[in-house]
Amino acid sequence: MKYIIREMYSHEYPLLKEFLYEAIFQQDDNNLAPKSIIERPELQVYIQNFGSKQDDYCLCAEMDGKLIGAVWVRNIDGYGSIDDETPEFAISLLKEYRGKGIGTELMKKMIEHLKEAGYEKASLSVQKDNYAVKMYLKLGFQIETDNEEEYIMVLNL
Repeated sequence: MKYIIREMYSHEYPLLKEFLYEAIFQQDDNNLAPKSIIERPELQVYIQNFGSKQDDYCLCAEMDGKLIGAVWVRNIDGYGSIDDETPEFAISLLKEYRGKGIGTELMKKMIEHLKEAGYEKASLSVQKDNYAVKMYLKLGFQIETDNEEEYIMVLNL
């Protein structure tokens, strides 16, 4: 499977709407949330005016001219926010490209970028039964806090 990882161009930022929807962990493929769910304010913070904040940065995976995944960070008050200095991760792959190592490569490249940019740590939120928890642990994220449904994980860079 040949793909490239590159910085997302600003004219592609509107695609983050689709990737945000795909980032929502949904256990039951037969009972999916409506796409309008991303209009909720608590989800809009991940994409609204993306590129306007100093810490906004996005990488994407491209295959045959099509964007198949994205990982982006921003310093926001999101589900995985831990403080005002730590960027929060969001990652998404189109369903047919999951489980092939692309997400891990996207995460590694973003971690590399954050280290080079001088950040001390990064955070994310993930539902406890999301298969991605294993990937985050392998990448070095540690569980900072948890509640009934999700973990807030932190990676020291």
